[in-house]
Amino acid sequence: MSADKPVPVAWPGGLPARAVLPGDARWNDVRHWMRPGTLQLQSLPPLSLYIHLPWCLKKCPYCDFNSHEWSATAAPGQALPEARYLDALRADLEATLPLIWGRTVHSVFIGGGTPSLFSPESIDRLLAEVRALLRLDADAEITLEANPGTFEKDRFRAFRAAGVTRLSVGVQSFNNVHLKALGRVHDRDQAMAAMEEAAQAFDTFNLDLMYALPGQTLADCEADVRTALGFSPPHLSIYHLTLEPNTVFAKYPPALPPEDEAWDMLDRITALTGAAGLQRYEVSAYARTGHHSRHNTNYWQFGDYLGIGAGAHSKLSFAHRIARPVRVREPRLYMERALAGDAVVSAEEVSRADLPFEFMLNAMRLRQGFSLQQFMERTGLPLSSIEPGLAQALQKGLIERDAARVWPTERGFDFLSDLQALFLAD
Repeated sequence: MSADKPVPVAWPGGLPARAVLPGDARWNDVRHWMRPGTLQLQSLPPLSLYIHLPWCLKKCPYCDFNSHEWSATAAPGQALPEARYLDALRADLEATLPLIWGRTVHSVFIGGGTPSLFSPESIDRLLAEVRALLRLDADAEITLEANPGTFEKDRFRAFRAAGVTRLSVGVQSFNNVHLKALGRVHDRDQAMAAMEEAAQAFDTFNLDLMYALPGQTLADCEADVRTALGFSPPHLSIYHLTLEPNTVFAKYPPALPPEDEAWDMLDRITALTGAAGLQRYEVSAYARTGHHSRHNTNYWQFGDYLGIGAGAHSKLSFAHRIARPVRVREPRLYMERALAGDAVVSAEEVSRADLPFEFMLNAMRLRQGFSLQQFMERTGLPLSSIEPGLAQALQKGLIERDAARVWPTERGFDFLSDLQALFLAD
């Protein structure tokens, strides 16, 4: 589980009339997206690249990402189709180049699934092709998601040599009972070994934990956090386990700790990380100075991202509109269609009415909030479009503001959904 993937936005009632549908060649026609419209964006935000590698060894019961258990679809002993999938990714990227021509990519995130199932040679080829096709910052942050299994751990140094600069390791817990409840394929010993290897191989790495797990106590949670902090991670992501729709846990919900106990866990997490010198710069992210996730921060600051790979979502800005292309989800169909230049299944245009909520859905997750200038630049809207919501949030004690910035209070952080909802379209 990771917050590093873009969260798709649900559209009530299906696709809007302005959506570009499958088979419609306009999705990659820059003239279509550059035509006159209702927004006035004076400049384009930073651009990131997200690459989705969809396969994993086992689908976790809490996971709602587009991940596919390889053994469930492949013949016994059949290897991952790495070369064909990389061919598809390249074709997908080439088909999209007209939409981002001339723009610099500041970060790359390779997510899944379990990307560390791909060989270091494949990751090396993938990054070489990205560099050949895109204008990539010389110091671009390149992140790879990895699991703590022994097989993946042995590849960490080779991933670094391939050009990965930041590893994100999905530990989730160091407790074998909780790992089993979460359906993870690794155990405590493998998690410990993986983190030791990550710390040796990478200057910057992220350790993922979860809390409010089935059967977890406050003492269990504290033990997990203390164990994690023992590796001196530059970045720690800690997520509250939620029961997402269309998951095994949603169908067969486990018994989770009561809400008041979950709040106690969060308070303890915040205290322990603070004492260890990590700053809580986002709702679920703690980091040392200089180790914030640049890729994630671009999402939260309503930057642009191009997503390629099975089921990947994008957000791309143009002078008069913001588009959200979506790729086909099923991996085999994705490969077939991407190689034919037809990987996109829809490309919606975000309406003016929805933009304030979409911006706040991201920006209010950040401790520092956002600048009023940034809101206008990245939405093309006037401040009057959010003033009523800001007034309500200020009255409720959910935000503070000055002449230039808006940021969430502690209460706003605690009741983030209530704060974001104030900006929903009527």
